[in-house]
Amino acid sequence: MFALTKRLTLRPSWPEDAPALSRAIGHEAVVRNLSRAPWPYALGDAEAFLALPREPHQARFQIMTRGENRLIGGIELIPLGERTHELGYWLTPDAWGFGYATEAATAVIEMARHALGSERLIGRHMIDNPASGRVLRKLGFVETGFSRLFSVARGGEVECIDLALDLARPCMASGAACAMPIAA
Repeated sequence: MFALTKRLTLRPSWPEDAPALSRAIGHEAVVRNLSRAPWPYALGDAEAFLALPREPHQARFQIMTRGENRLIGGIELIPLGERTHELGYWLTPDAWGFGYATEAATAVIEMARHALGSERLIGRHMIDNPASGRVLRKLGFVETGFSRLFSVARGGEVECIDLALDLARPCMASGAACAMPIAA
């Protein structure tokens, strides 16, 4: 699957992405807010991640800027069970604050709703990462509680705020309808 937004291309990852991936994600400020990424993050870590098996229709994407075609992040839907997925995403620091996470997530939410038949998405953010929480709330997620998540980079459990999005409701991120062109 691929998706195009106004400023981004969401596409599957390829083995040749390893150098760009290790540069984009290889910041302590990024990996400390992820559960599976180690710190420090090296080229071998990117190569190992890109070699992980992936189902043909698994929604795991590199976030690329349109025009300059620069890898600025990653986003995925992790299946949790019948019609439920977890939304996960990250951006490289020089892409923070431009609305890219919201733009990419809006496209992925529409994939979940229309292409995957998802009825519920969950998201979570580490309690000391309020920017991620603002993205989720802007997308319509609502708080459902708290949990703890193991962070490889931090070497321990971290308290998280849990949120959920009911996909039966119409998409109204930023106050506008959210239909996005997607291709399989």
